[in-house]
Amino acid sequence: MNIPNLAPIPELYVSYESAQKMKLEAADLISWDLSPRQVCDLELLMNGGFFPLKGFQSEADYNGVVEDMRTADGQLWPIPITLDVSEEFADGVELGQDIALRDQEGVILATMTVTDRWTPDKAREAEKVFGADDQAHPAVYYLHNQAGNVYLGGPVTGIQQPVHYDFRARRDTPNELRAYFRKLGWRKVVAFQTRNPLHRAHQELTFRAAREAQANLLIHPIVGMTKPGDVDHFTRVRCYEAVLDKYPQATTTMSLLNLAMRMAGPREAVWHGLIRKNHGCTHLIVGRDHAGPGKNSAGEDFYGPYDAQDLFRTHQDEIGIEMVDFKHMVYVQERAQYEPNDEIEDRENVTILNISGTELRRRLREGLEIPEWFSFPEVVKELRRTSPPRSQQGFTVFFTGLSGSGKSTIANALMVKLMEMGGRPVTLLDGDVVRKHLSSELGFSKEHRDINIKRIGYVASEITKNGGIAICAPIAPYTATRRAVREMIEQYGAFIEVHVATSVEECERRDRKGLYKLARAGKIKEFTGISDPYEEPQNPELRVETENVEVDNCAHQVILTLESMGLITGN
Repeated sequence: MNIPNLAPIPELYVSYESAQKMKLEAADLISWDLSPRQVCDLELLMNGGFFPLKGFQSEADYNGVVEDMRTADGQLWPIPITLDVSEEFADGVELGQDIALRDQEGVILATMTVTDRWTPDKAREAEKVFGADDQAHPAVYYLHNQAGNVYLGGPVTGIQQPVHYDFRARRDTPNELRAYFRKLGWRKVVAFQTRNPLHRAHQELTFRAAREAQANLLIHPIVGMTKPGDVDHFTRVRCYEAVLDKYPQATTTMSLLNLAMRMAGPREAVWHGLIRKNHGCTHLIVGRDHAGPGKNSAGEDFYGPYDAQDLFRTHQDEIGIEMVDFKHMVYVQERAQYEPNDEIEDRENVTILNISGTELRRRLREGLEIPEWFSFPEVVKELRRTSPPRSQQGFTVFFTGLSGSGKSTIANALMVKLMEMGGRPVTLLDGDVVRKHLSSELGFSKEHRDINIKRIGYVASEITKNGGIAICAPIAPYTATRRAVREMIEQYGAFIEVHVATSVEECERRDRKGLYKLARAGKIKEFTGISDPYEEPQNPELRVETENVEVDNCAHQVILTLESMGLITGN
């Protein structure tokens, strides 16, 4: 009897012998170094996780997927899987040519025959796939600011899988999982998709889902790319391992999925279904606001709470996997147990407890108690190791403003005040100092300024990651670059943007270095505020006015902001 979910699935790898031969031949091919997201996509193309795709999508497939979630030959597929490259690289590639796909270390993973090359309408892609061309959505932001402008499509020949040095025993290809299920005689397997640590509500939910479907349980966390600001996957996997022994060993397993999430809500849910089907699962738990990215630019949720479940239900038969819809679980104190929120009939007479993700982060940040009913002590211990209270974490204060606005002076005063308090090393990355030590070869064109600010951001992110305080005081005139720096730093700690809002007239009046005078005379090209724009920050953490205000007072305003954010505490 053929059991479709357990039969081997086609992969795109060639045999070991062919791979050795191809590695040698590939030395003559032009190479594209894949971005982290492209490495995730390629791995799932090669190992069958993205079956039936045979490579990066052609223009016809891409158009079909964007417009109505179907490849050119009519197969259901909701997310574009494209190889985005720079215009410069695309110009050097001819259709029909083979290119080598390498990881960031230059190791060859696959070759690809380029059959298509086109410039996509990214605004259209954002609108159709993510529901809005709104850069508050992390994947839309990625699309416009990080992805290349040209897409290449074509079949892929897999040479070797990407190397993972972490949690190797926990990583399985679709065929390895199918073989495991075959060996254990698991006919029904319900997958639990997660990008967050597991707490008691998740455990109760997964128990119920497995019971409801009369199925075994695969905890299948994403360890590729999730949403900026998520708990890093090393911490999460340690948390998962800490709670695995709370599950019956005979009916539960865990495997890591190297997927780059797009946070595309309803379409992402369908995509997760197809991927889990390829991994041999028969059921998938689809959550409330499944794979939602949070709030849009207007402060509203991108997707409705049950949009993902509705879309999944529409396509369930075609996906070939059944949905177990995820109820919102809350803790009923009197009964000392978790129950689905919408099934509590006596809600007027009982105490319902719940801690949201935001509230959990606040409690970690402020070092407050996290109750036993909410999570497991082992999980809380892991989270506290990675996320100590805010007053013990590194952070970055980023001053931005016109030349002569007083940024450096206030930054210096702030540095001295923080050093007086003690407790964490403080580093001042002032514009002039950075130009001398990090960016001496750069000029003042927009491109060079962006490189300079990103270098400052990178150094500040390393200082923040290692528990220090970084104070930066560049002009940083462009919104997009400041946002890129914020994202670099917020992975590791708080980012406080301080807009030193001195008017151009006042800066020109102060003009200690005589720069405005030279700019007015046309002797300095591209001078911010005169011949080059300064894009004012819309929502900085603090805006300081310096006209007729003492420097000490300005620095003190920053200190008060840091105190209110819990980053510094009174002795």
